[in-house]
Amino acid sequence: MSLQSPLGRVLGYGAAKEGVHHWWVQRVTAIALIPLTIWFVVSLLALPSFEYATVARWVATGWTPLLLVLLIAVMTWHSKLGVQVVIEDYVHSGAKTLSLILSTFAHTLVAAAAIFVVLRFAFGGAA
Repeated sequence: MSLQSPLGRVLGYGAAKEGVHHWWVQRVTAIALIPLTIWFVVSLLALPSFEYATVARWVATGWTPLLLVLLIAVMTWHSKLGVQVVIEDYVHSGAKTLSLILSTFAHTLVAAAAIFVVLRFAFGGAA
């Protein structure tokens, strides 16, 4: 027999109230990816060739670096959210926490590396 009330026993065991926010962010990033992906594909197809110099010049001109950084950031965030859902649903025990941490680090590393490359092209570091 416990001296706690039924409410006291269940406090802290319910929903974290984060599910709806997570769901909305995943949908918003998916919607944001639609025009960014269309822009990316159309822009690449409009290039005269896919030679290194041509693509490097395209990455470094106009609004392209900003849009590429947005595409990378939104795409990796959306991927992180999706992988997080899969890990939370299908990985159990202590491996869940380790998997979530490794997934976050991996997505952050990929985003940082890709954004670094775009900025290097944009500011003339890669020729």
